[in-house]
Amino acid sequence: MGTAGGTFLSVVPNLDSEDVLKTVLLAAIGAIVSFGISLVLKFFIKKYQK
Repeated sequence: MGTAGGTFLSVVPNLDSEDVLKTVLLAAIGAIVSFGISLVLKFFIKKYQK
């Protein structure tokens, strides 16, 4: 916990608002794509199991 906290505190002052916004946007896109792929795979698994 100490190493992670120290790393976090050393990185925070060097972050720009652009970087944070880009990271949040990419994380949201990744989550949406992951959820969509999960739904598609679930659909195909149910379709071909019968």
